[in-house]
Amino acid sequence: MRTYLLNVSVILTIFWSSCDPNRIYEKNQDFIFKYWHKDSIASFQFEIQDPTASYNLYYNIRNTASYPYHNLYVTYYLEDSLGRTVISELDEMFLFNAKTGKSLGKGLGDIFDYQIPVLEAYQFNAKGEYTFKVQQFMRMDSLPEILSIGLRVEKIQP
Repeated sequence: MRTYLLNVSVILTIFWSSCDPNRIYEKNQDFIFKYWHKDSIASFQFEIQDPTASYNLYYNIRNTASYPYHNLYVTYYLEDSLGRTVISELDEMFLFNAKTGKSLGKGLGDIFDYQIPVLEAYQFNAKGEYTFKVQQFMRMDSLPEILSIGLRVEKIQP
């Protein structure tokens, strides 16, 4: 009976967490050996149906407690369906408190997850496919203890 209740609760949790009407895209790219090489550009393709709406874009980041820095620099590129760069910027994200070393993300054990805003209330110029690329911009060729990077796109409901 306990096993049955546990299984039902797990299934319901998965079902409820998958129901997110604002999310139009979410995908993560895993780094198998816990290293993000500077030449490894994560690329995410998504489609915008309503260019009159506003959208929030977020980085999804997962790292371990052994990550050697308190911050993370990345460069992102947003490209339209013709491959033209619409916007590109260098971003700095804080993953740990610089003084205490405590993680600023949500985690269990020594693995932490972050959802950090990239663009807020952003309006796309046109309907169509867009590509979001992100590359680590730290001072190391291989950045250790990064497990994955991802993108989440949410439509802002009026």
